[in-house]
Amino acid sequence: MDNLLTIILLGIVEGVTEFLPVSSTGHLILAGALLGYDDRAAGTFEIVIQLGAILAVVVLYWRSFLEVVRGMFAREPRAWAFARNVALGFLPAAVVGLFAYKAVKRLLESPSVVAVALILGGVAILAIERLVRAPRVGTVEGMPWTTALGIGVVQCLSMIPGVSRSGATIMGALSLGVERRAAAEFSFFLAIPTMLAASGYDLYKSGGALPDGAWTQIAIGFAVSFVVALLVIRWFVGLVSRRGFAPFAWYRIIVGSAALVALNLR
Repeated sequence: MDNLLTIILLGIVEGVTEFLPVSSTGHLILAGALLGYDDRAAGTFEIVIQLGAILAVVVLYWRSFLEVVRGMFAREPRAWAFARNVALGFLPAAVVGLFAYKAVKRLLESPSVVAVALILGGVAILAIERLVRAPRVGTVEGMPWTTALGIGVVQCLSMIPGVSRSGATIMGALSLGVERRAAAEFSFFLAIPTMLAASGYDLYKSGGALPDGAWTQIAIGFAVSFVVALLVIRWFVGLVSRRGFAPFAWYRIIVGSAALVALNLR
């Protein structure tokens, strides 16, 4: 397939899946394998274009971020609680990621790991949806610090491709008594420092060794994922508020199973 078309398709995949509990990285790895995208910069591409989707969060929620910044300068407790919870949610992944970088990069090369993780993650979501307790927390700033830190610990599981960063954080939040909409929005906000750190560290480690044309591919994937994510985020929040996460669980199980079959037939 034409390389430009492949890059655009991968950007669409990233924009659609980044904030859904279906694993954007896992979908990129599977789509890349099935489309024959095996460029030497594929691992970095799959990490960095996620920043396009993250930028969509900043654009859509800019008023919320501005209010937090103003509130922090005004020493408002709610604003400081918001910032504290995002920082605590980010901290575990920052520490673990620093030491597990090479292992994570190796896992990015294994589509079969992704397929299995998609299936197991789907089963986990169905179980959590059935067992989850009545929510006690309705806003990001209303979370106790222990809840935010606990969600951050769960987020570390998403370093396994196919687990899903948003899926891990949202399901972790639900298990700790956070309301669905607040859980989804906390996952969005937590994505900003997490993916900035992951992308920045990956570029620091491998940016100088990227082949010719890699930056062009990354730029195109970034732009496409940004536009698509703008359309997906609002739809997703509305859907989970009404329907929950079971549809995404079944989707994971079906896609993971189909991917295993396709990979074994190649």
